[in-house]
Amino acid sequence: MSEQQSEKKWDLVIEPPRGWFQLRLNDVWRYRDLIMLFVRRDFVAVYKQTILGPLWHVIQPLLTTLMFTVVFGKIAGLPTDGNPEFLFYMAGTTVWNYFANCLTRTSNTFTANASMFGKVYFPRMAVPVSVVISQLISFAIQFAFFLFMYALFWLKGAALHPNRMILLLPLLLMLMGGLGLGFGIIISSLTTKYRDLQVLVAFGVQLWMYATPVIFPLSSMMDKNYRWLFLCNPMTSIIEAFRYGFFGSGILSWTLLGYTTLFTVILLALGAMVFNRVERTFMDTV
Repeated sequence: MSEQQSEKKWDLVIEPPRGWFQLRLNDVWRYRDLIMLFVRRDFVAVYKQTILGPLWHVIQPLLTTLMFTVVFGKIAGLPTDGNPEFLFYMAGTTVWNYFANCLTRTSNTFTANASMFGKVYFPRMAVPVSVVISQLISFAIQFAFFLFMYALFWLKGAALHPNRMILLLPLLLMLMGGLGLGFGIIISSLTTKYRDLQVLVAFGVQLWMYATPVIFPLSSMMDKNYRWLFLCNPMTSIIEAFRYGFFGSGILSWTLLGYTTLFTVILLALGAMVFNRVERTFMDTV
């Protein structure tokens, strides 16, 4: 059999990306079954050998909310736009956790999966995409708990004013997932050479939370010298829109949401290009 005839038998040719704009997103879709296996692995493995299991998805935000309520609500006396302090902080925590978990867990894609990447071929982007999806399950659990507490406060007569802006939730989730994925894959690409970034990620995300209206409303930032910093934060409009939909208070700015959307699209495109570029040679440096 000639060499040309033998080559025709191959239905898949594996080649490294040759250009910055060769994203090969169709390969990610082709391996969607593998992505769902990764999703199951990520969700099950985290709490597989724990006593409380998935209950930690509720316990962690609950304890964080209680701490915020005592420290920032009772002791520091920060405003909450007239909303119940517990619900105000839980709303911010629920939204922020999804973004932060997507970012931190995708930021070690190459280093955490180097042994698997070196043995078998599949689109490397499948791993961070699976993280974003698995964290969506965690968000669903925490969001259900938030709705439960929301209903309790509603029945007790709390001044809550839900409105049709709740329908923006799917858009907000896509923006949060996109931001977490974009930042995460850029950081993961850089950590193949600069391991110091792994140490800085968790610390940096924690600092970023305090630069986002998680523990205070944007309306309380009246000082123009610093207000622009919060407006440049792409997570600001997401958290404010989430609270506006459920509480009827806060700042819902379509301009800020448009800015966040544009920021997310550019970030994802840049992140995908850098990720695919590093994918060619990362095994030599990890």
